Amino acid sequence: MRIQDILPPGAVVDGLLAETKEGVLRELSEAICRRLPALSPDRLTAILMDREGLGSTGIGEGVAIPHGKIPGIERLVAVFGRSRGGVQFASLDGKPARLFFLILAPENSAGMHLKALARISRLLKDPRFRGRLLAAEGAEGLSQVLREEDERA
Repeated sequence: MRIQDILPPGAVVDGLLAETKEGVLRELSEAICRRLPALSPDRLTAILMDREGLGSTGIGEGVAIPHGKIPGIERLVAVFGRSRGGVQFASLDGKPARLFFLILAPENSAGMHLKALARISRLLKDPRFRGRLLAAEGAEGLSQVLREEDERA
Protein backbone atom coordinates (compact mmCIF):
# COMPACT_ATOMS: atom_id res chain seq x y z
CA MET A 1 0.00 0.00 0.00
CA ARG A 2 1.27 3.43 -0.97
CA ILE A 3 0.60 6.50 1.13
CA GLN A 4 -0.39 8.40 -2.02
CA ASP A 5 -3.21 5.90 -2.55
CA ILE A 6 -5.02 7.17 0.55
CA LEU A 7 -3.65 10.71 0.91
CA PRO A 8 -5.42 12.93 -1.62
CA PRO A 9 -3.58 15.91 -3.13
CA GLY A 10 -3.60 18.82 -0.73
CA ALA A 11 -4.31 16.64 2.32
CA VAL A 12 -1.13 17.73 4.09
CA VAL A 13 -1.44 20.38 6.80
CA ASP A 14 1.64 22.12 8.10
CA GLY A 15 1.50 24.27 11.19
CA LEU A 16 -1.40 22.79 13.13
CA LEU A 17 -2.41 25.48 15.62
CA ALA A 18 -4.38 23.47 18.18
CA GLU A 19 -2.94 22.90 21.64
CA THR A 20 -5.23 20.01 22.64
CA LYS A 21 -5.97 16.53 21.35
CA GLU A 22 -9.54 17.47 20.46
CA GLY A 23 -8.32 20.64 18.74
CA VAL A 24 -5.86 18.72 16.56
CA LEU A 25 -8.54 16.17 15.66
CA ARG A 26 -10.84 19.07 14.76
CA GLU A 27 -8.22 20.72 12.49
CA LEU A 28 -7.48 17.43 10.74
CA SER A 29 -11.22 16.72 10.41
CA GLU A 30 -11.75 20.10 8.78
CA ALA A 31 -8.94 19.35 6.31
CA ILE A 32 -10.58 16.02 5.37
CA CYS A 33 -14.02 17.64 5.09
CA ARG A 34 -12.68 20.16 2.56
CA ARG A 35 -12.02 17.15 0.31
CA LEU A 36 -15.10 15.17 1.37
CA PRO A 37 -17.81 17.80 1.89
CA ALA A 38 -20.45 15.17 2.68
CA LEU A 39 -18.73 14.68 6.04
CA SER A 40 -19.22 16.99 9.01
CA PRO A 41 -16.16 18.18 10.98
CA ASP A 42 -18.23 18.07 14.18
CA ARG A 43 -19.37 14.49 13.63
CA LEU A 44 -15.93 13.35 12.51
CA THR A 45 -14.24 14.93 15.54
CA ALA A 46 -16.79 13.26 17.84
CA ILE A 47 -16.15 9.83 16.25
CA LEU A 48 -12.39 10.29 16.60
CA MET A 49 -12.67 11.44 20.22
CA ASP A 50 -14.83 8.38 20.97
CA ARG A 51 -12.07 6.22 19.46
CA GLU A 52 -9.48 8.00 21.63
CA GLY A 53 -11.59 7.02 24.63
CA LEU A 54 -10.72 3.38 23.91
CA GLY A 55 -7.01 4.18 24.13
CA SER A 56 -4.76 6.90 22.82
CA THR A 57 -3.59 6.67 19.22
CA GLY A 58 -0.39 8.45 20.24
CA ILE A 59 2.24 5.80 19.53
CA GLY A 60 5.21 7.71 20.95
CA GLU A 61 8.31 9.37 19.51
CA GLY A 62 6.21 12.43 18.64
CA VAL A 63 3.74 10.48 16.48
CA ALA A 64 -0.03 9.93 16.62
CA ILE A 65 -2.13 7.93 14.19
CA PRO A 66 -5.76 8.79 14.98
CA HIS A 67 -8.19 6.65 13.05
CA GLY A 68 -11.77 5.62 12.86
CA LYS A 69 -14.47 3.93 10.80
CA ILE A 70 -16.82 6.45 9.27
CA PRO A 71 -20.27 5.87 7.81
CA GLY A 72 -20.78 7.39 4.40
CA ILE A 73 -17.32 7.04 2.87
CA GLU A 74 -16.51 4.49 0.21
CA ARG A 75 -12.74 4.19 0.48
CA LEU A 76 -9.84 4.70 2.83
CA VAL A 77 -8.76 8.34 3.09
CA ALA A 78 -6.10 10.11 5.14
CA VAL A 79 -4.69 13.50 6.04
CA PHE A 80 -1.24 14.26 7.42
CA GLY A 81 -0.51 17.13 9.78
CA ARG A 82 2.48 18.59 11.58
CA SER A 83 2.51 20.67 14.75
CA ARG A 84 5.66 22.70 15.34
CA GLY A 85 5.09 22.98 19.10
CA GLY A 86 3.66 19.53 19.73
CA VAL A 87 0.46 18.54 21.49
CA GLN A 88 -0.02 16.33 24.53
CA PHE A 89 -1.79 13.29 23.08
CA ALA A 90 -1.55 10.78 25.95
CA SER A 91 1.17 9.03 23.96
CA LEU A 92 2.75 5.84 25.22
CA ASP A 93 6.01 7.63 26.05
CA GLY A 94 4.33 10.75 27.49
CA LYS A 95 5.97 13.01 24.89
CA PRO A 96 3.95 15.54 22.85
CA ALA A 97 2.95 14.45 19.36
CA ARG A 98 4.13 16.57 16.42
CA LEU A 99 3.36 14.29 13.47
CA PHE A 100 -0.24 13.20 12.90
CA PHE A 101 -1.56 10.76 10.33
CA LEU A 102 -5.36 10.63 10.44
CA ILE A 103 -6.87 7.59 8.71
CA LEU A 104 -10.57 7.17 7.98
CA ALA A 105 -12.01 3.90 6.79
CA PRO A 106 -15.46 2.88 5.53
CA GLU A 107 -17.65 1.40 8.24
CA ASN A 108 -17.44 -2.17 6.94
CA SER A 109 -13.74 -2.33 6.11
CA ALA A 110 -11.15 -4.20 8.10
CA GLY A 111 -8.30 -5.44 5.95
CA MET A 112 -7.36 -2.20 4.20
CA HIS A 113 -7.77 -0.20 7.41
CA LEU A 114 -5.37 -2.49 9.28
CA LYS A 115 -2.94 -2.60 6.36
CA ALA A 116 -2.82 1.22 6.25
CA LEU A 117 -2.29 1.45 10.02
CA ALA A 118 0.53 -1.08 9.85
CA ARG A 119 2.27 0.63 6.90
CA ILE A 120 2.08 4.11 8.42
CA SER A 121 3.10 2.90 11.86
CA ARG A 122 6.12 1.10 10.38
CA LEU A 123 7.18 4.18 8.42
CA LEU A 124 6.80 6.55 11.35
CA LYS A 125 8.83 4.32 13.66
CA ASP A 126 11.86 5.03 11.44
CA PRO A 127 13.81 7.90 13.09
CA ARG A 128 15.32 8.96 9.73
CA PHE A 129 11.87 9.33 8.16
CA ARG A 130 10.50 11.23 11.18
CA GLY A 131 13.51 13.53 11.04
CA ARG A 132 12.92 14.26 7.36
CA LEU A 133 9.27 15.08 8.09
CA LEU A 134 10.19 17.36 10.98
CA ALA A 135 12.81 19.17 8.86
CA ALA A 136 10.68 19.54 5.71
CA GLU A 137 9.79 23.05 4.56
CA GLY A 138 6.05 23.66 4.50
CA ALA A 139 3.22 21.48 3.24
CA GLU A 140 4.87 20.97 -0.15
CA GLY A 141 8.08 19.78 1.50
CA LEU A 142 6.10 17.36 3.66
CA SER A 143 4.27 16.07 0.57
CA GLN A 144 7.58 15.55 -1.20
CA VAL A 145 9.03 13.54 1.71
CA LEU A 146 5.90 11.36 1.73
CA ARG A 147 6.08 10.85 -2.07
CA GLU A 148 9.78 9.97 -1.92
CA GLU A 149 9.12 7.39 0.79
CA ASP A 150 6.40 5.80 -1.37
CA GLU A 151 8.83 5.56 -4.30
CA ARG A 152 11.53 4.07 -2.08
CA ALA A 153 9.34 1.32 -0.65
